[in-house]
Amino acid sequence: MDIATVVGLVLGFLAVALGMMAKHISFGVLLNPAASLIIFAGTIAAVTIAFPAQDLKNFPKLLKIIFGGAKKSGIPDLIKTFSKLSEVARRDGLLALEAKVNELDDEFLKSGLMLAIDGQSADFIRDVLNEEIDAMEERHSIGANIFTQAGTYAPTLGVLGAVLGLIAALGNMDDTDALGAAIAAAFVATLFGIFTGYVMWHPFANKLRMKSKAEVKEKRLVIEGVLSVLEGQPPRLIEQKLSAYLSSGERQLLDKKEEGGN
Repeated sequence: MDIATVVGLVLGFLAVALGMMAKHISFGVLLNPAASLIIFAGTIAAVTIAFPAQDLKNFPKLLKIIFGGAKKSGIPDLIKTFSKLSEVARRDGLLALEAKVNELDDEFLKSGLMLAIDGQSADFIRDVLNEEIDAMEERHSIGANIFTQAGTYAPTLGVLGAVLGLIAALGNMDDTDALGAAIAAAFVATLFGIFTGYVMWHPFANKLRMKSKAEVKEKRLVIEGVLSVLEGQPPRLIEQKLSAYLSSGERQLLDKKEEGGN
């Protein structure tokens, strides 16, 4: 589970709860069926209109990605893998890599290596793999946009809920108690809209974009690694070249592993 996502949500709810307590606002005001219907059902309706069913059916999968555990960077392992593949290719030729390909779990990496083994040019391999990355980014972008649009619609629907609540309040001008309750209910819809939009939907979209960016980074490294093996570059040079994709912390960790191996 992604602890940062859970902690962020808990802090968001806690901030609102403590704010309400500080202002001596009863939590009972949040139990407003009309406001909930306008915001939650309205947001679902708007998103359903905005996106085709084919994209919306991936919604459960997107939530799983958001709340799923942060994926450990595979870049250090990929660098070591390319170093070993380079040794085999330089010693026994590219065809010798075919046996190694079957041992790999990364389909993108396997695809690139098979293209190299089949004798395709570096430009062709780069174009094919870049097309795969572009298609993946497009899929990821659609998923993130679902939450972005939800985050845009929810606050606006909150304003709509407030307007409807004020219209209802104007019908109770002669009853002070009913007038106050109606006005309070009106702004509950605004609260729901702003909270879900800016504490949930927009941050969820950003989380998806960040995870997509990390995955794209790894795939860009794979392209450079495959082409380096194809060109017959020595292992040490490949490691040095691909280390540019590492963060400073990952680079130090990789150096320690190498020292330990020596």
